[in-house]
Amino acid sequence: MKTLALLRHAKSDWSDARARDFDRPLNARGVRGAQAMGEYIKNTCLRFDRIIASPAVRVAETIEEACKAWGHTFPVEWDRRIYLASSATLIDLLRELSGEPESVLMIGHNPGLEDLIFDLVPDDGNSPLREEVEVKFPTATFAVMELAIERWADLDERCGKLISLMRPRDLDPDLGPTLND
Repeated sequence: MKTLALLRHAKSDWSDARARDFDRPLNARGVRGAQAMGEYIKNTCLRFDRIIASPAVRVAETIEEACKAWGHTFPVEWDRRIYLASSATLIDLLRELSGEPESVLMIGHNPGLEDLIFDLVPDDGNSPLREEVEVKFPTATFAVMELAIERWADLDERCGKLISLMRPRDLDPDLGPTLND
């Protein structure tokens, strides 16, 4: 059994229309969301053998703010393939993990992270949390899956069970959607 946690980057700033997508920073609500999620993850007492992340600015800032709330920094493996990746690319990346970590935290973007959940967790009516993801997987959402595999190379569709899902608005209603979201 392996554990895969996913964290979508926090809310980013769209105010500079000239900025490249890759370079967009967090906005004020994103900073608060990343900190709230960092505090939540700390309180779950989950530990990760590996943390892999997209190098996009909004992901790096999400990690920085979450770590402030967590009260600890962690080594992060930056992988450009995570940036705007499809689920298939993310599965390939996970299959390539060396050292057989028991638990991995991947931090990145939608729609890839959301689609990864859809691909790994069966759509058999037995997962109310998967149904929540079908409604929306907003920024700074944290999901945890148990994977029925012994080695990452064995990762395949429908091998997962979504055991936890936390959205920023679940922690603080002010972090929920606004009219312009």
